[in-house]
Amino acid sequence: MKFIALARSVCAHHPSLREITGPLQVRCFQHDFVPRDPKTKPIKYKYPLYYDPYGPRAPPSEKIIELAERIAALPPEERSQIGSVLGYKLKHPKLQPISTEGMDLGSQGGEAAAAKVEEKKEKTAFDVKLEKFDAAAKIKVIKEVRAFTNLGLKEAKDLVEKVPCVLKQGVTKDEANGIIEKIKAAGGVAVME
Repeated sequence: MKFIALARSVCAHHPSLREITGPLQVRCFQHDFVPRDPKTKPIKYKYPLYYDPYGPRAPPSEKIIELAERIAALPPEERSQIGSVLGYKLKHPKLQPISTEGMDLGSQGGEAAAAKVEEKKEKTAFDVKLEKFDAAAKIKVIKEVRAFTNLGLKEAKDLVEKVPCVLKQGVTKDEANGIIEKIKAAGGVAVME
């Protein structure tokens, strides 16, 4: 009881928090809040035709315009030398070529197309495809297919019955020739792709 009496006497001499700050809900609102008129139309801003992250720039000086006109007047042989000389004078680092190995560039770039032509000429991995087989030699062909594919009897039988089908992918030329000879001896016709 003594504590409550002490607290009341202290509070009597000090102003309360509500008197200092005012009602709390008044502090939650912005003091300059004005409700928008529902009849007004939204403001339309003028957007530029294209986005420039650096903002508006000053127009180029007369010196720069004159320099650009002189560069444009140069013959093409001299114009092609400007980039390397300017890079040297400004001490720009040399650009390193980017490796495109493993990337699918599609049909773009002359180098990529030339590389694909070379790839086709120097093919090292081949696929063995079973074209057809004699009905009487079906069991022998299935046994041969099981021998070099490590498939079970049912899987090998299903594979042989799906003629024409790829039997083995990514083998060397010697391996492919060996497989073709074995299938030919068993009574089937296989080709290398």
